[in-house]
Amino acid sequence: MQVTGGTGVTEIEQRTLRKVVWRLVPFLMVCYLLAFIDRGNVGMASLQMNHDLGLTARVFGFGSSLFFVSYFFFEVPSNLALQRYGARIWIARIMITWGLVSAATALVSGPASFYALRFLLGAAEAGFFPGVLLYLSYWIPATHRARIVATFMVAIPAASFIGSPLSAALLQMDGFAGLRGWHWLFILEGIPTVLLGFACLRVLTNRPEEAKWLSNEERQWLTNTLAGEARGPKKVAQMPLAKLFCNRYVLCLALVDVCASAAGSTLSVWQPQLLKSFGLTVMQTGLLNSVPYAVASVLMVLWGRRSDRLKERRWHTAIPMLLIGLGLFGTSLSGSLVPTMVMLCAVLVGAYSFKGPFWALASGMLSNSAAAAGLATINAIANLIGGGLMVNVYGWVQQATGSYALALMPLAVLTLVSVTTLLLLSRSTPEAQVLNKTETA
Repeated sequence: MQVTGGTGVTEIEQRTLRKVVWRLVPFLMVCYLLAFIDRGNVGMASLQMNHDLGLTARVFGFGSSLFFVSYFFFEVPSNLALQRYGARIWIARIMITWGLVSAATALVSGPASFYALRFLLGAAEAGFFPGVLLYLSYWIPATHRARIVATFMVAIPAASFIGSPLSAALLQMDGFAGLRGWHWLFILEGIPTVLLGFACLRVLTNRPEEAKWLSNEERQWLTNTLAGEARGPKKVAQMPLAKLFCNRYVLCLALVDVCASAAGSTLSVWQPQLLKSFGLTVMQTGLLNSVPYAVASVLMVLWGRRSDRLKERRWHTAIPMLLIGLGLFGTSLSGSLVPTMVMLCAVLVGAYSFKGPFWALASGMLSNSAAAAGLATINAIANLIGGGLMVNVYGWVQQATGSYALALMPLAVLTLVSVTTLLLLSRSTPEAQVLNKTETA
């Protein structure tokens, strides 16, 4: 795992960052991988579960979207709690509760219980992603953050790359011990999350000052570097939570994030059914569903490294968004499997390559005092619209038209709105000024 690059990197910087990255990032990647497996396994489970429980496309879409509704309401409080109680305890709490709720989804018996468990899963997981972003800002200097965040977020496409064939294999346990395959899927994918939650208590360290695994010299360098960055001017300074929700930069950044959130969330839920509509078996669906995520896993890291190397965020965020829109339009017009797979690859490469540069851009615009609530607010709003609303819209359009491909058209339109917002947000000043000019709303 490469942690530094370019010229002017001192020996103490390289040594310290290597230790930090290898200590924290692989472990957090595994945690996030399990989070996305537990969040998205409902898509593969639907291949059996919807028939067993009589769930229509509209009911399934609404139930799936409730995850994002509760996620929205609990996201900011959860991130503020992480700031108060420390990442070690709070990330452990998140993982243990979401693992238990995910495993309990095997008890679903109809629409009402499906709605309840999806709502509880969103509440349990809320705060994990922005909490990790906040946590990494305590450890990783801004000049290295895009590629580290992109590396960490490889866990998202990797979850589907690993989870789709794994879930398809677990569905083959149908009838074992009197349970359906989708029951085993939820149980066996939820338990490891609980165990990893307890491991957080041993692995994570709240702040660099507490890191006994760094030397005194390394701790001092990291603490001084991060403190120096914190003193720099930001677009969004500390303000009451109510004003933060109305801050134009925060709202615009949330709208920018909506397109990638909508594309990733909607495809994680609906892509297995879209692919199976071409007449594939469950196992074939699971294997093909993993292909776009494998491609995205590689390209998102390379794109994040390029953004750091060139110290450029605006177009490294905009170009993946344009790729999402192109892929969505192409998929909605495609009528055969091969071009559909190509377009789905384009959508997911764009959705995940977007993340490293975008979150580096967003965190650079927030002061330390506003970061906890600001990052959570951006992510919560994007998930509410991108996941809560658009997962539902997909179900409504699919049920009305009978086409899984045409149901992607509203997402393509939403992407154009997000791209326009980004370009307007950053057009008045060069990126360096956007990241450093003092302005509070």
